[in-house]
Amino acid sequence: MSDVAARPAPNLLANGWIKAGLILAGLVVVALVGAQLDGSGTFYKVFIDPFQQMVAAPDLLAQTIWEGLVSGVLYALIALGFVLIFKASGVFNFAQGIMVVFAALTLVGLHEKGVPAWLAVILTLGVMFVLAVTIERVVLRPLVNQPDIILFMATFGITYFLIGFGESLFGGNPKQMIADELYLPKGAIDLQIFGGLVSLQKIDIAAAVIASIMIAALALFFQYTRIGRALRAVADSHKAALSVGISLNQIWVIVWFTAGIVALITGIMWGARSDVSFALEIVALKALPVLILGGFTSIPGAIIGGLIIGIGEKLGEFYWGPLIGGGIESWLAYFIALGFLLFRPQGLFGDKIIERI
Repeated sequence: MSDVAARPAPNLLANGWIKAGLILAGLVVVALVGAQLDGSGTFYKVFIDPFQQMVAAPDLLAQTIWEGLVSGVLYALIALGFVLIFKASGVFNFAQGIMVVFAALTLVGLHEKGVPAWLAVILTLGVMFVLAVTIERVVLRPLVNQPDIILFMATFGITYFLIGFGESLFGGNPKQMIADELYLPKGAIDLQIFGGLVSLQKIDIAAAVIASIMIAALALFFQYTRIGRALRAVADSHKAALSVGISLNQIWVIVWFTAGIVALITGIMWGARSDVSFALEIVALKALPVLILGGFTSIPGAIIGGLIIGIGEKLGEFYWGPLIGGGIESWLAYFIALGFLLFRPQGLFGDKIIERI
């Protein structure tokens, strides 16, 4: 029998995108049929009315998309900190969220002690560097070549240590970010768009611009520099990287310090938009569904995933939230991530792992 005749027929349903497309097409058919048979109006309210509202009031749609875009860029910035550490160690850093809080509280705490704002920023960067060195020496170095679950649990320990240490130093009450002292803009810009008024908060514009610049700079740095190449080598294999002279300890310090810089910038921007409190840790963990969408090892994936989550949850809250009493924004990101886990678990840009037995 020839090779062509012996070759099995391709299993199209094994492709996650094809399965997702078939399910989406099925949902569209169900929606159309349901719209004809629905007597209570539920189908209309869920599948038709929100889109009619978007068409009828495009200015509100633009406002909602803008707010989602800002949140998405900040989510992407947080996710970038996770990606860097995951690429260097293969471990999801559960402590990234509390690092955002700890960096912001350190900045505000130093300023409350009389330290000028920009000097406080520099000192906070120094604190994050000391934290990176301490984590590498005390936690990571003794756990080299240990199973990933051990390193993952170690990040839990770091998280709860920083929570307790932060509360003992700064207290548990929310604090006001020193936005004026850092010359962050205030007020809003009103634009006439689609026959309506769209209000853009200047702090949101600054947050989006600063976060975008930070993401682009880090992406270029780790893509085209020697440190970036070393990081990719460490991500492939710790032992292989050590065999060619790459210092695993130095790489870990660099990526943890970089994650600390990302945490500080994120803390400043989120704190300026609301306040600085330990509740920011929950916001920072929105990076988990972002990573699931984009892929744990992909910087472009972190960007695209952040935008999808940010815009998606704002649209869901504004147009579908009233149907169930609100609160969609708190869980929609995880629901979207669940869908990706079912059909494309490696994410949009993640590497598909194939293990040969």
